Amino acid sequence: MDPRDETPDERAGGAVDKQSDSTLTYDPVDESRRVRAREAAAGIPGLEGFGLVVTDGPHEGTHWMLSPGRNEAGRNVEAVLFLDDITVSRHHAAFLCEAGRLWLEDLGSTNGTYVNGKRADRAELSPGDEVIIGRFHLVVARGA
Repeated sequence: MDPRDETPDERAGGAVDKQSDSTLTYDPVDESRRVRAREAAAGIPGLEGFGLVVTDGPHEGTHWMLSPGRNEAGRNVEAVLFLDDITVSRHHAAFLCEAGRLWLEDLGSTNGTYVNGKRADRAELSPGDEVIIGRFHLVVARGA
């Protein structure tokens, strides 16, 4: 089978070798993929500050409360947002919470980081924004 004929999920394969040094190339902006409604982010119990909800992809429904300062996301087991999938780089992106604002910075990842469907190296995020990291579709939430 020609790899170009495979779906992104087929290219990503099943189990991820956590010790692998390579990252699978993956195009996350595929119009055929359905992303859940942005309202899903409103359901993080006890959220103070910013949070993220996985609305599509591996571990759908998982959520994180972001701490003030830097919150790294990646396939590195020490990342605050450990995203265990071969489409995610070890040090993929960082979420920076400063003075009531949230910023996203791509850390030179293989597949890039997308905000609302557009590739972004750095962007300020607002509640309801969609961030795509590999096969993970995350929605930004904000609590009290």
